[in-house]
Amino acid sequence: MNNDRTHDCGTLSDSHIGETVTLCGWVHTRRDHGGLIFVDLWDKYGMTQVVLNPQIDQLAHEHAQSIRGNFVISVTGKVRARPDDMVNTKLKTGKIEVYVDELHILNPSETPPISPWEPQDISEALRLKYRFLDLRGPVLQRNLKIRYDISRVARNELHRNGFMEIETPVLTKSTPEGARDYLVPSRLNPQKFYALPQSPQLFKQILMVSGMDRYFQIVKCFRDEDLRFDRQPEFTQIDIEMSFGNEQLIFQIIEEMMAGIYQEVLDVKIETPFPILKYQDAIDRFGTDKPDMRFDMEIVDLGEIVRGTSFKVFAQVLESGGQVRALNIKNSADALSRKMLDDLTEIAKTYGAKGMAWIKVQENELQSPIIKFFEQEMLDRMLKASGSQPGDTIVFIADTPKIVADALAHLRLALGKQLSRIDESKNAFTWVTEFPLVEYDETEKRYTAMHHPFTAPREEDLGKFESDPGSVKARAYDLVLNGNEIGGGSVRIHQKEVQEKMFKLLGISQEEAETKFGFLLDALKYGAPPHCGIALGLDRITMLLSGAGSIRDVIAFPKTQKATCLMTQAPSKVDPKQLRELRLKADLS
Repeated sequence: MNNDRTHDCGTLSDSHIGETVTLCGWVHTRRDHGGLIFVDLWDKYGMTQVVLNPQIDQLAHEHAQSIRGNFVISVTGKVRARPDDMVNTKLKTGKIEVYVDELHILNPSETPPISPWEPQDISEALRLKYRFLDLRGPVLQRNLKIRYDISRVARNELHRNGFMEIETPVLTKSTPEGARDYLVPSRLNPQKFYALPQSPQLFKQILMVSGMDRYFQIVKCFRDEDLRFDRQPEFTQIDIEMSFGNEQLIFQIIEEMMAGIYQEVLDVKIETPFPILKYQDAIDRFGTDKPDMRFDMEIVDLGEIVRGTSFKVFAQVLESGGQVRALNIKNSADALSRKMLDDLTEIAKTYGAKGMAWIKVQENELQSPIIKFFEQEMLDRMLKASGSQPGDTIVFIADTPKIVADALAHLRLALGKQLSRIDESKNAFTWVTEFPLVEYDETEKRYTAMHHPFTAPREEDLGKFESDPGSVKARAYDLVLNGNEIGGGSVRIHQKEVQEKMFKLLGISQEEAETKFGFLLDALKYGAPPHCGIALGLDRITMLLSGAGSIRDVIAFPKTQKATCLMTQAPSKVDPKQLRELRLKADLS
């Protein structure tokens, strides 16, 4: 049996005519045209048409009678040119075909529950259960190739900039701060647990203390949290840390890396340097710290203009310290029906708003249920401040600052999609900087880190830790692409006393800090250099570059939204013997 292939199914061309070759792969389609049998043979590199003629080899032709789709076969034969009228320009191998004189069935296949190659209206659950079939399809084949290419280019770019790949532990100490840890019991240390890392954060900082200078790792991370379309319990980061750097140097390195990825993977040139947007400016202009910059439509503050209005909705909000802000949707008066405006109101309510007001600006009149509450002078000032012209529509949200921002941010995105205002050909990168260091959690009645507890504050803000912690700005930065956060990082705290001060601000006692982070505090005592870093989400970047609708379509073996693997049925119960060895009980009732 000859199953040692000489070529893959995407290689052959008219330069191979006359050669004897051996191909191995899966039967994509089989067509019986009277005496001749045509087989499209597939592997991950492409597809080649092979021909079985009983006049060339009767035995091979007989074997071909029994093969079906997804059979694994090996064929040996001579490469011939296709007739001119039979050339398939859609295939790389479309100018040739292989006339078979030897065929071996390497493995038959049952009729599959899903076809990897034919479009089918099937559920994602069925696709995930039979992932080994789904992965043969062209979409996932392409997506995983893109994922590999992104990783390869990232590695090359980081190597070029002097970074060294270093592995950090997968079994580590539980230090939950935000998301929940996945815990792993230790058999050799009864009643004690490892945690799977949510991030290599502490280890990469310690590597900087160790003098490694420039580290990176393409690393798995784990978080036991509720899932969304762009979240998984295990995910992959391009993790980076460097000593003696700053924000500007990080920006330069990452911009060069992203430019290299786009150029090599998509053959697209992106503009650098990326624009920089301060956190508060992003909130004020777009309602979010992840703004989609592919289209105009910015939030306008109308609070002072409408102050004193008889419209109770606005007046009461302003009296209680709230905001009145608006979006001007250019050239939309005719496009936005009453039903669409009602639908937009429901979107606003989803994000906490009690309602949405609107005004349509026509050539000689204004249309709105609320204009009767405003004097003409106030209306004129509102129109001027929002930049309105005939044909525009203004939508208003009046509420607390957070609700106003959230509602208008989502209204902006919804309008951008509904009115086709988003330029899908654009790749709009933006750095967002100067985040608040902490935010107050009303539930826990304490401050929490907006990024993580190891983010450095601006030096000029150190004196505000006790007097006005909410005003302290972090040396943190996020990278946003088309409204998606694809990376986040910061300059780190490298002085022990500042780190202790940060823990105190977060309500972490000295004893708790020593228990959870004593090894880091210890390391900071012995010459920790200034350092900074960033982590980029490989899954999310791949999703955006491939145009996939979910990160599940760029991961070989993803989990469902309930964090289960439908193919392996993980997580699963374990043998009671294993639990006894770990000194654990399954029944806690």
